Amino acid sequence: MAGRKFYVVWAGRKPGVYETWQDCSLQVNGFGGAQYKAFASREKAEKALAEGASAHLHLSTLKEPAAPRPLPGPDSLPEIPSYCVDASCPGNPGPVEYRGVETESRREVFHIGPFSGGSNNIGEFLALVHALAWMKQRGETLPVYTDSRTAAAWVRAKTCKTRLARVDKNRQLFEMVSRAETWLAQNDYPNRILTWNTRAWGEIPADFGRK
Repeated sequence: MAGRKFYVVWAGRKPGVYETWQDCSLQVNGFGGAQYKAFASREKAEKALAEGASAHLHLSTLKEPAAPRPLPGPDSLPEIPSYCVDASCPGNPGPVEYRGVETESRREVFHIGPFSGGSNNIGEFLALVHALAWMKQRGETLPVYTDSRTAAAWVRAKTCKTRLARVDKNRQLFEMVSRAETWLAQNDYPNRILTWNTRAWGEIPADFGRK
């Protein structure tokens, strides 16, 4: 399968080779001094496991009892702790809803909608702004992941650049968009907006599972 990754855990709850980030994360997240890396094939992963972490990691950067951090480069893993957001909208326009979850545990922290006459991009935009406002209210500075480059660009521009027509059916949704744009215009935030690497890591944890 194109883009498939195999994850080697040298230091974790149970060292070995894992076929998904979800399985790998169970071994390394919250494990001080965890040592792990992704490889493009099982053969390379098995070889790396046998060779040991010192042959593949800059061990001087791993400090005890540091929390797990993503490895640099294209094979990096998602940052933990963090949050993820996603939206669902069957149809365009259609009923749109969005939610945010903790990346590691997948615990849902908010779920809004559905609202009539929306689009997936609008839902992704609202999800990001909601996450930023929610974290600011709680004093949290964690990063937030999205799999929508469009929504991330809109948030950075502080404007929802949708071409969806405003009609009576989606009046409530566009009122939320206006409030989100106002919040962005009036607030700064330290949180980084990161792009979820679906090809390497699978579906974003906030995904609604309706594809």
